[in-house]
Amino acid sequence: MDLTRIALFDLADKRLAWVDKRQELLAQNVANANTPGWRSRDLTPFAAQLTQAEAAPVQTNPMHLPGAAGSSPNARPVPGQRAPDGNAVSLDVELTRIADTETTQALVGDLYKKYLGFFRTALGR
Repeated sequence: MDLTRIALFDLADKRLAWVDKRQELLAQNVANANTPGWRSRDLTPFAAQLTQAEAAPVQTNPMHLPGAAGSSPNARPVPGQRAPDGNAVSLDVELTRIADTETTQALVGDLYKKYLGFFRTALGR
């Protein structure tokens, strides 16, 4: 069975890739916390990527709400206060984002394993 053909696992893979990119950006922010002029960066929320997916949801019932377009999933500067040397990294904010990203990664990994177990059970393995 090819798991890449199942939309749920494809979505989990995309979410894990987003988490990986976000952790990389946040690590750069923390590493440059004392670099003059460094601006904190972050990715746009993952939900924005869902609205730009190749296969858009179809409105099958006129009572359903239509989808809306989101913003780009690229790295973007995060507005915030700047230190006198021009650095805009707040370690408290960055560490909170890192913890949130770690929680998201654990959740997606656990869901991935759980659904894999459901498929194994359904296939009798």
